[in-house]
Amino acid sequence: MVSPVSVSDTSKLSYFFSDHHRWLLQYVQRQLNHRSDAEDTAAETFCQIIAARVDPAAIEQPRAYLATIARRLIFDRYRRRRLEEAYLERLMLLPEALAPSPEQTHLLLEALHAIDSSLAGLPLIVKKAFLLSQLDGLPYAEISQKLGVSERTVGRYMTQALRQCYLSGAHP
Repeated sequence: MVSPVSVSDTSKLSYFFSDHHRWLLQYVQRQLNHRSDAEDTAAETFCQIIAARVDPAAIEQPRAYLATIARRLIFDRYRRRRLEEAYLERLMLLPEALAPSPEQTHLLLEALHAIDSSLAGLPLIVKKAFLLSQLDGLPYAEISQKLGVSERTVGRYMTQALRQCYLSGAHP
């Protein structure tokens, strides 16, 4: 059971936020060049500190700490955007009759984001094997040829990727 946040903790978080929010917002805005994205990223940075139950008083270098979290969030934002663009480009190649509806496209993008997040810590070759299997429907023999590895290795890659998806809650 998660213990409730005390008044003292709330007060510390409030002071930490007010002391560093303006600086963080300016820092993130320089990285993103878009105010609303910067505001979202700054807010998410503080939300992550709250979710991790970090005591602000224990942070020795608050700006470095905040910048590290923000950079990771910015990187994730760019990665998600590239993933969406690649998916939408592939959709444009489909005949209009086969193209998914806007609702289906939205659901598929959400699923891609979940899978991308769950595969984030895996080696690139494992991700490639997984995507060739799951998105392109290639059999292990073709994947092994494309990647220059044995079919057995492809099987190990798939096991690794599927385990990662299962543990993260993103079930393909």
